[in-house]
Amino acid sequence: MKIIARILLATLAFAACIHQPATADEAPAKPERIALWNNRAPVGDGTFQEADAFITLHRPPKPNGTAVVICPGGGYGGLVTGGEGHGIAKWLNEHGITGIVLEYRLPRGKARVPLLDAQRAIRTARARAAEWSIDAKRIGICGFSAGGHLASTAGTHFDAGDAASTDPVAKQSSRPDFMILVYPVISFGAKGHQGSARNLLGADATPELITLFSNEKQVTAQTPPAFLTHALDDTVVVPENSRMFHEALKAAGVESKYLELPSGGHGLNGYKGPMWDAWQKQSIEWLRERGFIARTK
Repeated sequence: MKIIARILLATLAFAACIHQPATADEAPAKPERIALWNNRAPVGDGTFQEADAFITLHRPPKPNGTAVVICPGGGYGGLVTGGEGHGIAKWLNEHGITGIVLEYRLPRGKARVPLLDAQRAIRTARARAAEWSIDAKRIGICGFSAGGHLASTAGTHFDAGDAASTDPVAKQSSRPDFMILVYPVISFGAKGHQGSARNLLGADATPELITLFSNEKQVTAQTPPAFLTHALDDTVVVPENSRMFHEALKAAGVESKYLELPSGGHGLNGYKGPMWDAWQKQSIEWLRERGFIARTK
């Protein structure tokens, strides 16, 4: 009986070995949620809020050096962090890309608040690039709907950082190296999404403020390259938003690809199906063509 017992124990031990969880090199690290402002967040007018914004870091098993800050949509009145946030980070991880989901502060008429959070997220990624196994020159931004407006705002309103600051994060540039914009709000003009405009700018926004945050009017030669996608039948945020930004980028000599989808509406059939698959596949190909991720053999 003792021999049988020993054989049984040995068998169980062997089974335990072959069914061990994946090693750290094979399995993604547990997502890490990080506060950006230590509960003292700037408003943009010299004052501060006792509030914070957060990023959640999703690290792939084998990072390829590229990272993407992800801005969920929600009309600047909420945050769709599932399908337009953590789900996107997991998809990026499958391609070796580090996903950084941004929970930006809702503006409630304080127009610069979300942008400050997006800039801080980009700066943080650059400051911690070595720690997070990313290349500080391959940090992009991706956004959906109003999150697409925020991403395009980060791509048209940026600075080189404050070299004199004692804060290592503030020293970093806030310019994203590329943009991926999915059914984005771009303009606050006649073709813009008025609900997002009201939530971001307030009910009595000046014409100057409306122009400042109509990002098709803010493109320069220094604006980073962009991949855009929109469904023709999107009636919530009409595809003219993507078209206008694409044309403005081309006019400024900035590389831009616009994938116009035949159907899917706003949200592309609930983040699934052939239209959703199409932009994901083509955006990864676009990143490879641009040299942001290595080509597959």
